[in-house]
Amino acid sequence: MNKMYKVLATATILSITAIPMVIQAQAIPSTPNHKGQDTILNQVKVVPGTMGQITDFTNDKTGKFITVTGRGLAITDQSEIILSITKDTKIVNSKGKTIPLKTIIDEKKVVKAFYGPNITKSIPARGTALTLVVQDQSFTGINGTISEVNEGGIVVKGTDIYTLNEDTIVLHFANKTQILDPNGKAIKESELQPGMSITAFYGPEVMMSLPPQATTNYMVVNTAKEESVQESAPGTDGIITNVADNKLTVIGVPAEKGGVDYVIVTVDEKTQIMNQDGTPSTIDALKADVRVSAYYGEVMAMSYPGQTHADKIVIKTTDSIKVEGTVVASDDITKDQVYVNVGTDQSPYNDVVLNISEDTKVISILGGETELSAGMKIVAYHSPIMTKSLPGITNAEIVIITADDNGVVPR
Repeated sequence: MNKMYKVLATATILSITAIPMVIQAQAIPSTPNHKGQDTILNQVKVVPGTMGQITDFTNDKTGKFITVTGRGLAITDQSEIILSITKDTKIVNSKGKTIPLKTIIDEKKVVKAFYGPNITKSIPARGTALTLVVQDQSFTGINGTISEVNEGGIVVKGTDIYTLNEDTIVLHFANKTQILDPNGKAIKESELQPGMSITAFYGPEVMMSLPPQATTNYMVVNTAKEESVQESAPGTDGIITNVADNKLTVIGVPAEKGGVDYVIVTVDEKTQIMNQDGTPSTIDALKADVRVSAYYGEVMAMSYPGQTHADKIVIKTTDSIKVEGTVVASDDITKDQVYVNVGTDQSPYNDVVLNISEDTKVISILGGETELSAGMKIVAYHSPIMTKSLPGITNAEIVIITADDNGVVPR
């Protein structure tokens, strides 16, 4: 009797063990080898899949369909696909438990959608869903352009893949972030440059800073930069710090062909106003804190700052982050940093430490000293990337000295 039980148990174990092998492998017809013997090969089936959110659902007399938008599990898989849901489609969580499709849609769950290899050549492609596996974590994504590259992260400006809203986000790299070109070739972080178009996925945690910050572990990058506007005229590449009637105050760096770092330009019907992608814009888009390249002629009034007519204004896509406060003395900073007391209060929670480098443009509207010291009131534009320390530390791009009390304010 015991022997019979052992035989039955052995047979059961062998049959269970064989199940995943049947699912994962398919037999290829035998082919004779060089000695005339048959050789049997097993080949692993590769099932295409898309991971993302369900962005559309249709249920009518023609059937039940979902649209999954996200990224292909393999570089050759679809980033967006319309799938027919049939009675044979399995919808489960990561533990194999059945999940209602309505719950996935209502809660905007991320799924891995596996489908058969027979799909249409339409855009998006259409196929039949084999299995939907609900993921434990969610994510979102952005299509856009890299506007800034810093150590450990990038700033991306573009459109949210799922809401289609314009968005700007600072993305930090996870330990094993996949960075691929459109052909699936791996790219190093050091190869990323401003102007490259990108599709990146991030989350689920998003730090609600300005702009928001998150961690990415997957992105596809087109390493060809978008062509920027190239000008041969003098100009200033910077930020509009003030608008008064039809006059713009622009502070930044001189253009390659010459110019000044601090200028007031007059804008009128003769001024060509355009976006960075070359599309026309209007004077209404020229507001304080907007990044621009202002081009003008060589003739300029001998005032401080210089004044001239703007021949062309190119509006940049990069956001400007501004902080206002008083420079104060602090024992917690290095010689290349300044501590800014924001709001001139006693709370450190809204204060900022600015890294001052050789690339930082310091301008005094008083026309005097540009060496930053305690007691000076400043307006500073800085990188969107900031440490999570208290206070936060970031790189200063433009610092404008608006007043100088000529006194050391202790802190």
